[in-house]
Amino acid sequence: MRVVLAAVILAALTAPAFAQQDHVQRPGETEPDKTPAQKEADKAAADAYKRSLGAIPDKGPQDPWGTVRGTDGPKPATNKTSKSAKSKTTTTDAKPQ
Repeated sequence: MRVVLAAVILAALTAPAFAQQDHVQRPGETEPDKTPAQKEADKAAADAYKRSLGAIPDKGPQDPWGTVRGTDGPKPATNKTSKSAKSKTTTTDAKPQ
């Protein structure tokens, strides 16, 4: 009697778990052919998606830090001394043997 009761309880607990699973396509198993109504629905959904992409306005380049930077801040320095200092310094890339 206990074995039968345990089997019933186990079956009652596992049945909802199996009911929630979708069908998983196995290797070698082909998809069923779509009906003409399903094909039309897929085409309508694809067309609606393309139309929705066309409705998105084009925006220019964005500067996310534009509001953080001050307009009266210092400008990047472009002086001739830094260029001449770079040309005067030479580096030798000697590899140790």
